[in-house]
Amino acid sequence: MTSQPQRVDGRTARSERTRSAIVDANLQLIQDGDLRPTADRIARVAGVSLRALWSHFADMEALFAASGQRVLEQRAETFEPVPVDLPLANRIQAYCHQRARMLEQIAPTARAASTREPFSPALQEYRRIHMDLVHDELTTLFAAELKGKPELLTALTAISMWPTWGTWRDAMGLSPEAARAALTSAVEGLLSPA
Repeated sequence: MTSQPQRVDGRTARSERTRSAIVDANLQLIQDGDLRPTADRIARVAGVSLRALWSHFADMEALFAASGQRVLEQRAETFEPVPVDLPLANRIQAYCHQRARMLEQIAPTARAASTREPFSPALQEYRRIHMDLVHDELTTLFAAELKGKPELLTALTAISMWPTWGTWRDAMGLSPEAARAALTSAVEGLLSPA
């Protein structure tokens, strides 16, 4: 009688390990530069059959959703709130330093997502989640400076997101340090008193 729940728990644990291995494989392929990994390549890297992949994910959209959730978890693990009581110049520097680090961290997945996002509700939803997180961070960190200035918050959110960072890094060829300097200059220009 007591061995039955253990078998169910064992199967559940194996299923979770397989599911996690598939998500890991998808993200690893993306990290390695494969911006549109196929189910076959993902299964091969995960060490599972294609049938096993499809038994854990109904379609690629479900895999995108699980991968997006993993990226959010990784973001949460590395995010450190900037103290709100620092002087404005220090808050700007700390925010831009952390934001640049996080944008570099998500760069491969953001590049991959941009190729499929127009056709993927899951990827569109994760973009909105990331935007909301940045919006909320800015609202908290620069509350005094943003009071009564919703358009300023919109501008700060826009320059803090991947499309701007991707333009600096990919289209303009800036190094991470130069892109961070551009971000810092833009945030300072928007927030510093004239």
